[in-house]
Formats: sequence, C-alpha cells, structure tokens
Amino acid sequence: MFSIRQGLRTASRHGVRALSTQPARAAPRYAGAAAAAAGVAAFALYQANTAVKMEGKPTIAGEHKTVSERSFIMIKPDGVSRQLVGKIIDKFESRGYKLVALKTVTPSKELAQEHYADLSSRPFFPGLVAYITSGVPVVAMVWEGKDVIKQGRRIVGATNPLDADPGSVRGQYAVSVGRNLIHASDSFDSATKEIGLWFKENELSQYEPAAWGWIMADN
Repeated sequence: MFSIRQGLRTASRHGVRALSTQPARAAPRYAGAAAAAAGVAAFALYQANTAVKMEGKPTIAGEHKTVSERSFIMIKPDGVSRQLVGKIIDKFESRGYKLVALKTVTPSKELAQEHYADLSSRPFFPGLVAYITSGVPVVAMVWEGKDVIKQGRRIVGATNPLDADPGSVRGQYAVSVGRNLIHASDSFDSATKEIGLWFKENELSQYEPAAWGWIMADN
C-alpha cells in the first residue's frame, strides 16, 4: 500500500513543497516597517505637492482664494436702526455667497476697541467706539465663497459713501462717512482676526447651498 511517507518523499524528489505540521515561518519583521515607511513617504510627497497649490494656510477664514474663503461683515448700528438688514443680506445672497454665521451683538467698549485697534491712533477713534457701543446692536456675519473678501468690499462700497458706486450698499443707502452702515474685512489676515474675535469655530455652519455648484464652478 502506498504510504503517506512514500508520497511525501516522492513529492520532495519532484520539487513539490511538502506539507508540514510545523507553523509557517513568519515574514521578516522589517517587511511591515518598510511598507509603513514607504506609505508615510508617499503621503508626505502628496502633502508637499498639495501645499504648492494652496494660496495660504487654512484658518477660521477658510483658505484664501478658494471657494472656502470667508469674510467678516458687520452691519453697524445705523444700518440696524434704519432697518436695512434684510436688504443688505440680499445683496450678498443675490451675488451667490453663502451665509455661514449671523448674530446680533451689542458690543462692549473692549470689543469695539479690539476690533478697531488698527485705528486707535486716529483722532476719530473715540467717536467711532462710542458710535459702535451706543446700545443699538450690530449684526455680525460671516460670508463664504470665491474671492468673497475682495468682492464683499465691492458690494459694501467705498468708505466714503459719496465715492461709492451707486449699486453698492453705501452708494445706495448712505451719504455720510460717519454713518456708512457697514464694515467688511479688507484682507485675509483681517478676516481671520475679525471672524475669530466675533465668533467661535463651532458657530460657523458647514453646509452646501442647493445652487452652490452652479454658482462656484469654473467650467
């Protein structure tokens, strides 16, 4: 009778790997480490290539010059008192920008001074702080979308309403530079500072409007 032992000897002579009851030899320990290192290197290369395409480090103001860019817009006490809030919001919504945060705030003197810190040496600074802290609330907002900082400034209009384009907020609704209705961030750094001053990260909504793709697509 052909025995198992004979069969194994025959298989061995013909170059066939014999079965064994011993545990299989473990793969070298360094193989897994090498694979992990290769993965880390590939991911680092991907990050490096991606970083080249970025305009700036993402902050609470999103990423500069992308659809995630954000700007801080504030309707001042005169805009609230004149009940222009809805009309001003419509200017931004009609353009296609996304409202990601909104709240009414009655600013403290400390908040107003910090917000306008870059103007603290100007002679009109005390009057500006008194105006913003008059007791009438302001409407603090964050808007998001492609080039929203620059375009937001265009929607708002020149600081002096007499120089503002007729279709802008100030050009349509304001006359005096001392009562020019609205504030808008003038740079990505300013947007980062101002959004962080007026809002917490968890107060900013993450969503996509139904028409977002129709508005922000490049092709």
